[in-house]
Amino acid sequence: MRLLLLSPVIHLLLFLIRPSLAVDFLFNSFAGADNVSDVLLINDARVQSSVVRLSNDSVQWSYGRAFFPSRITMRGAAQTNSIALTSFRTQFVFSILPQIDTSPGFGLAFVLSNSTSPPGAIASQYFGLFSSKAFPPAFPLLAVEFDTGRNQELKDPDDNHVGIDLNNIESVITQPAGYYNSSGDFVPFRMRTGQNVHAWIEFDGINLEINVTIAPLGVSRPSRPLISYRDPNISKYVSDEMYVGFSASKTNWIEAQRVLAWSFSDVGAAHEINTTNLPVFLPESSSSRLFAGAIVGISIACLIFVLIVASACYWCWWRKKKAEQQVDEIEDWELEYWPHRFSYDDLAQATDGFSDERLLGSGGFGKVYKATLANNSEVAVKCVNHNSKQGLREFMAEISSMGRLQHKNLVQMKGWCRRGNELMLIYDYMPNGSLNRWIFDNPEKPLEWEHRRKILTDVAEGLNYLHHGWDQVVIHRDIKSSNVLLDSDMRGRLGDFGLAKLYQHGEVPNTTRVVGTLGYLAPELVKVAVPSEASDVYSFGVVVLEVVCGRRPIELSANEDETVLVDWVRNLYSKGTIREAVDERINGECSMEEVEVVLKLGLACCHPDPTRRPNMKDILALLLGRVEPPIPQ
Repeated sequence: MRLLLLSPVIHLLLFLIRPSLAVDFLFNSFAGADNVSDVLLINDARVQSSVVRLSNDSVQWSYGRAFFPSRITMRGAAQTNSIALTSFRTQFVFSILPQIDTSPGFGLAFVLSNSTSPPGAIASQYFGLFSSKAFPPAFPLLAVEFDTGRNQELKDPDDNHVGIDLNNIESVITQPAGYYNSSGDFVPFRMRTGQNVHAWIEFDGINLEINVTIAPLGVSRPSRPLISYRDPNISKYVSDEMYVGFSASKTNWIEAQRVLAWSFSDVGAAHEINTTNLPVFLPESSSSRLFAGAIVGISIACLIFVLIVASACYWCWWRKKKAEQQVDEIEDWELEYWPHRFSYDDLAQATDGFSDERLLGSGGFGKVYKATLANNSEVAVKCVNHNSKQGLREFMAEISSMGRLQHKNLVQMKGWCRRGNELMLIYDYMPNGSLNRWIFDNPEKPLEWEHRRKILTDVAEGLNYLHHGWDQVVIHRDIKSSNVLLDSDMRGRLGDFGLAKLYQHGEVPNTTRVVGTLGYLAPELVKVAVPSEASDVYSFGVVVLEVVCGRRPIELSANEDETVLVDWVRNLYSKGTIREAVDERINGECSMEEVEVVLKLGLACCHPDPTRRPNMKDILALLLGRVEPPIPQ
């Protein structure tokens, strides 16, 4: 009981004898600060333009510390066995400004440290004070962190908070950065914008309590602190004498951590800082230096733009001149092909400059335009691009052979034109478009059965000519309803020989890549990419089923067992209900026996075994009524 009564007396005596050891200073700026007598600068810390910079922008990993040169007494000799500590008050102004606002942040810390170089501290992070583990009790350290980065491993709430650290980088308490106004409302603000921040820290050594308050410079000191932390164990993290100051660190990204002014007192209230003449550090995008740089950059960009435009104009002019020279330029190797060569100027005039209004369609090889020649005859111009002259020459040699094909059920090639690497093929114009348009795109005007049968016979005649009626075998490789064109009399003609291959009769075709259209490809081409007459027959069989059934080869919107046309018709045939496959639009105008014969023909053409498919001679004979239909298996 006596000890309790004497304790206040002891504290009073200590307070009376301490003025000789008191620490009380004010830095309204650090202009002229001496590294020995005024501020102790460690590692990368330096005085720059009257402020303390704590890190170095020019190095990858940097840390710096700035301490008051003399230690402050936190516990006198008579206090060794007491938990009571020396009280102090401090206020300071700091600024944190990143070069890139989206880069990781680091912040800075106000620190009480037993040493100016804490052992184990990592230079690139943790404010240059801590390692990833707690310091041993033999080395006390207390810090108030103003953190502008978030480390989830340390349980940071966000990338803009204030915390108290006791011998450990993981804070014992944190609060989002902000202040309480006169109405008691919390007003958040970001510390990482370059604005000057005013901070007040009060350390109550008697009650072992720390109060931290911050506000943007210019805001009066809030009456309510942001953090108020009391813990009897605080004395474990404070030694008898300690350095007081600031510390910060960074890695690759530049973040300027500045202390602009600082006052401290352990004998009463800290001196008020004169904030009227403190410098203001704005983001570079707002600074006059960047503005001047922007002007220079814009000027250079304008100059570059003018040069680019001028170069582009010259390049267009040069290319146009070169193209004009190439229009009428005929190389020797071209003379062996086709007797009629069209002028590019004539074709351009006939297509109104290849306008979109003349566009008939487009595909894998290019666009097709309707052209009206000087003699008022109408033709179709197909533009084909090739990326090399050698590839163009080989392609022209093959197309040249096909240009000699003469049959009433083939779309006739009338001539050609070459401009650079662009090849234009001229064909007879088919005014009624393609077969698929009449089967699928004109449901209000469906083709009658007799028209459908005649068109299938026309295509069979043309394909029979390709396989058996010419001096070479021509494998079309892309037979489909969209490549069957209708002339003015609605007679069918097979067109688009862009994928065709020519072979001598009896010759084994060479292996090539798989080409064609999904839904029409023969199944054997998936395993061995060798086109044959039988693979053309399979595609023709799919066209037959399309025409009779009025359905596309693949109907994604149909039921699962009706998606693939060939499989659906084959399934109906196995059930004895193949007539259900007939297009309902022609159901009442045709002989079901005749339609069933054509359906069975289509299935026979689509036999999975290519050796069991009929050839085009037998197919044509059946369509002309000369032989009995094959039985699908």
